[in-house]
Amino acid sequence: MTADSSIYDSERVAAAYAFTRPPVHRHLVACLPGYLSRPGPMATALDIGCGAGMSTAALALVAKRTVGLEPHRPMLAHSGRVAPAAVFCVGRAEALPFSPGAFDLVTAAGVLNYADVALSLGEVARVLSAHGLFAPYDFSAGRRIRDDPRLADWHAEFQAHFPSPPGYALDLRALDYRAHGLALAGYEEIEVGIAMSLAQYIDYLLGEAGVEMALRGGGQEAQVRAYCESGLAGIFASGPREVVFDAQLAVARAM
Repeated sequence: MTADSSIYDSERVAAAYAFTRPPVHRHLVACLPGYLSRPGPMATALDIGCGAGMSTAALALVAKRTVGLEPHRPMLAHSGRVAPAAVFCVGRAEALPFSPGAFDLVTAAGVLNYADVALSLGEVARVLSAHGLFAPYDFSAGRRIRDDPRLADWHAEFQAHFPSPPGYALDLRALDYRAHGLALAGYEEIEVGIAMSLAQYIDYLLGEAGVEMALRGGGQEAQVRAYCESGLAGIFASGPREVVFDAQLAVARAM
């Protein structure tokens, strides 16, 4: 099932993704140099479904020129501030508006579950250079703290109140890369720990899909914030905590 992407037409979500999302992307992009055939940055990188631009900004770690592609124009409202050195455009994964072989790296962060996977993989293979890499990745909600089960317990309650729309799960290992001219070269499951204060964590939660769906149904952001503050105050009473995001990263090569 393809996930509903309509929440990304929201100016509120665009601002949340630009300014309150934790910097998980850069930790995953930092794993990519280990897959390169030669040291040094790649010339060009494309970030499919770039959202507000945080995932595109992370590509500056590994590429000289970066391009972000996003199907929902409102999400790009703050992209110039988030990734000022990148170029951004509106477009879809199923019909990439670029020439064959244009990119040495293509990434897709939590994107393929919104797209036609077969069409998208074919387009990725088309725009990759001869020795290019495709790196789809995704990460779960930040819902746990090591050696402290309270956040996981509370987040389960939160998820019951504000469920995500269906269609989100996607196993990146199971994609039919070879049928589209790609060969899976590696797969990693990575824990990314991000130090977050109570205020930062709540701001992050308010940008989640389930909250946006609740607000569309008539809920009030102030009420959601108060609910989060009441449940989380004790967990964050000692100050910022390291919230863990469970991530999966796949790396495929052009064949």
